[in-house]
Amino acid sequence: MTTRKASCNCGQLSVTYDGPDPERVSLCQCYECQRRTGSAFSWQTRLPAEHVTTEGQSTTRRFPSDSGKPAEFRSCDSGGATYHFCPVCGSTVYWELAIAPEFLGVAAGTFADPTFPPPMIAGFAAYGAGWAMNVSDLPMPGGHYDHDGTSHGGPRA
Repeated sequence: MTTRKASCNCGQLSVTYDGPDPERVSLCQCYECQRRTGSAFSWQTRLPAEHVTTEGQSTTRRFPSDSGKPAEFRSCDSGGATYHFCPVCGSTVYWELAIAPEFLGVAAGTFADPTFPPPMIAGFAAYGAGWAMNVSDLPMPGGHYDHDGTSHGGPRA
């Protein structure tokens, strides 16, 4: 078992994980991940909720929104997610996924740990910026999946 701590920029909102190395670490280029991170892709993990402790105040945002308006694009969280971000510094630290309530999604960069396991799957390369590295060319033990849900090069995790 390993203990890892993730936090926002100011340290007010944190996640402590006490468990084995994550079974799922991914790179995602869907539009929601691009908008959430402000980057070309997201580096994220899903952690078993029973091994996670959250601390601090968070503000939440739901995707798709509570307005009932459906998302205009397919994303890795099309089934619905509640994002928890720090109300002080604005960093998104973790989220709850409707399709996987037994896990918490965590932005892997919030661990600020160079020993954090590398991604094993990648998705939504079709949404990626043309100038960005081609994630589809990276070796992913778990494979790649596209905007239509098809898997390439391994099982979809």
